[in-house]
Amino acid sequence: MLNQMTNISDEFLTAKAEDLHEVLKTPTLFHLEGINPQPLFICTLLHGNETTGLYAIQRLLNKYREQPLPRAISLFVGNVAAAKENQRRLDDQDDYNRIWPGSHHGDSPEKDMMQLVTHVMRKKKPFASIDIHNNTGKNPHYGCINILNPHGLVLASKFSDIAVYFTSPKGVQSSAFSDFCPSAVLECGQSGDRSGEDHALAYLESILELDDLSSHNSNNLKLYHTVARVLIPQTISIGDNISNNDCDICLSEQLDDKNFHQIHPGTEFATVDATKEKLVIVSSESSEDVTDEYIEIDNDKLLFKKAVTLSMYTRNEKAIRQDCVCYFMEELHIG
Repeated sequence: MLNQMTNISDEFLTAKAEDLHEVLKTPTLFHLEGINPQPLFICTLLHGNETTGLYAIQRLLNKYREQPLPRAISLFVGNVAAAKENQRRLDDQDDYNRIWPGSHHGDSPEKDMMQLVTHVMRKKKPFASIDIHNNTGKNPHYGCINILNPHGLVLASKFSDIAVYFTSPKGVQSSAFSDFCPSAVLECGQSGDRSGEDHALAYLESILELDDLSSHNSNNLKLYHTVARVLIPQTISIGDNISNNDCDICLSEQLDDKNFHQIHPGTEFATVDATKEKLVIVSSESSEDVTDEYIEIDNDKLLFKKAVTLSMYTRNEKAIRQDCVCYFMEELHIG
């Protein structure tokens, strides 16, 4: 399934995400030379509808058409089939950011491909790994890390003064690469927002110019730890009108603007059909059902039982079915 190439075509540099399948056909790992031979690994389009990374990288590489890159780049372009349909993933596909080494998913050609990419890059000893994503809901730009080490914290802090430390879900690219190089995820807001593209481009340019991470610090960073993930079972219908029996759960519109805000106990999470059971599942980082710790039902409403900070909250049903409603976080103080 995997192409490996050592040059970038003009067609790639101008292609829209939805047309990229015509240029690449399959997921592709590029190896591009630079003045510093130790490569920066950049990953984009693991989710086909998250296009900011692609467009930032195209702009970056166009700048260096007539001059050498400051540092070698290994670029992995992922789910071009889903990008054609502007979908996170196709219905018959695994999630491309859940099948890297460490994944709990069953064997598949896609999982084998991610194992190969990891194997190839481990041998190349990357300077750092950057995976670029977008959010469905309204979020500030922020970084994510999977290991609390100084270099990873520096990598995240150079993108934003907000970062999230998480260990679940398993099988994500950043976690797999954290075993052998500093690794971070960039969450660049919503697809199509030019500010996210500009931010990612400026960040990549700055990282390419770095000689090391050891001489930098992450003192500016406000760090959160993901403590739980909120899911809605497939048997529960999601909609906008409980009173007309259109759905089992109607998520609160008031939370749309509350990502990275602390939510107080008693705040409404959703309106529900109270005759149904297991309307939501709050799953801890160790995959335990901790719903009763965070959510209570009061007549036809789900309410927060304790203070939490939200991230990635969305009411988009497709996004919820393929991933989750949101994450619950707590601020983390280290050092």
